[in-house]
Amino acid sequence: MSFWDLSDGDTAANTSTEYEIPGGNMEPIPDGSSVLAMIDEAKWDSKDGNDYVSLRWTVLAPDEFKNRKVFHKLWVTDDDPQAKDPAKKRDKARRMLAAIDANAGGKMTQKPGVPTDETLTACLTNKPMIIRLAVWSMKDNQSGEMMSGNWVQACAPKSKGVDVKAAAPKKAAAQTYTNDSAALHDIPF
Repeated sequence: MSFWDLSDGDTAANTSTEYEIPGGNMEPIPDGSSVLAMIDEAKWDSKDGNDYVSLRWTVLAPDEFKNRKVFHKLWVTDDDPQAKDPAKKRDKARRMLAAIDANAGGKMTQKPGVPTDETLTACLTNKPMIIRLAVWSMKDNQSGEMMSGNWVQACAPKSKGVDVKAAAPKKAAAQTYTNDSAALHDIPF
């Protein structure tokens, strides 16, 4: 069997120069829903020379959303260049990071200084907690289609429990922004 052989008996070597993975667009988890999730990746990242904490959450429950990924930027040191009030956004991000740490055991806030990638990973990953999700949407300037997804609005101990809201009608599901709107970048976290 060759590396390029496919399970249907065909070979990937016959693929033309264009290919799109089928899958479609997943609808976001309904606005205001609380899900059980854990961080599976925590690290520093940057955008335009400004640093932020990048978290990747994996939804654990309910089953209908199990294994979904939610990406979370926390502008805890540098200013988000597109925030209306960078200092307020930074303070909110630091409070959110401290609350996440508290739900993960509270070890990170006990250490002085800026956490390293290693500290973020050791203190925050694989610790289940409840996160409440909101929905963002915006028009893709390239395709003209509406894109949407989730952002983390709150965190709480896992004892708070899962609470999935009913999906809102398409038009009322989320506030809509255009890519050139600074409002999208004012998501609190």
